[in-house]
Amino acid sequence: FSSRRRHTRLQGDWSSDVCSSDLVKLRHDVAVKGIELRGIESAAFIDPSLITDADLVVIAPSNPIVSIGPIRAIEGVDALLSARRESVVGISPIIAGAALKGPADRMLTELGFEATVVGVARMYAPVCGTLVIDVQDAHLRAEVEACGVRCIVTDTIMSKPGVGASLARATIDAITTGGK
Repeated sequence: FSSRRRHTRLQGDWSSDVCSSDLVKLRHDVAVKGIELRGIESAAFIDPSLITDADLVVIAPSNPIVSIGPIRAIEGVDALLSARRESVVGISPIIAGAALKGPADRMLTELGFEATVVGVARMYAPVCGTLVIDVQDAHLRAEVEACGVRCIVTDTIMSKPGVGASLARATIDAITTGGK
């Protein structure tokens, strides 16, 4: 997404900063105390028309800190997204207070964010008009909407046939029909 190479470095109680991919080698067993996006100040979004000309922008259910955060940190990306906020749909990577895979929930907490769909809604609200959450978090719908984000509740765990297609339909329908 960037015209220049950049590196996400994590800071914690280890001998030196590590790349986000090194966290896997550490088995996610170390606390993260900070994030440094090296090279982000000279990065440029590769092609703004990828956002401006799309019918719909989907923020995938990835780690908001080390996956989505570096893209949003590129100068101009948040402005492009917020300019078309009502056609940006996020899918929460947090379900019932946990990440399905990886350290997103723990990283959110360690870095001062709430590891819930409400926390994700707060993080994405400036750029995202709709958040898709899992049925396990349906009881938090009103709190998500209180963040100024439309909330769509559906099965988001693709563990059985048809769920992926249903999730895709719900995501598209969130924009084309207002989620009805």
